[in-house]
Amino acid sequence: MEKYTYSAKRSDNKEAWCVIDAKDQVLGRLASQIAYRIRGKHNPLYTPHVDTGDWVIVVNADKVRLTGNKMGQKTYYRHSGYIGGIKAQTAKEMLGKKPEDVLIKAVRGMLPKNRLGRKLGKKLFVYAGDQHPHAAQKPQVVEF
Repeated sequence: MEKYTYSAKRSDNKEAWCVIDAKDQVLGRLASQIAYRIRGKHNPLYTPHVDTGDWVIVVNADKVRLTGNKMGQKTYYRHSGYIGGIKAQTAKEMLGKKPEDVLIKAVRGMLPKNRLGRKLGKKLFVYAGDQHPHAAQKPQVVEF
């Protein structure tokens, strides 16, 4: 009898939808749990080079917590591509204007930096309030 390691195929994955409430959750800890779920590491079929993860909906992203002095000291940078075109925002400013982007940047930073990572990044939906338009997918609530 030969022994071998099973390598999952894309069609083997039974994709599920889940809802995560970000209210009073610490940003980094929440982001790592979300990335773990999107990547599919909770799934026994997990295969590193195949998308075996779930679709994740995050609500109440505007109520996420940052520990210590990060609210005023953590800086997010972006660049226009032009000389001197760097822009900076603190976490407090970013949570005030686009609270979804803080969580999206945190999760995408924890995903692979390749084609698979870009594909997995599209499986995340973040909403500032407690409503989302994905009721038709019948998502299950996940507690952390």
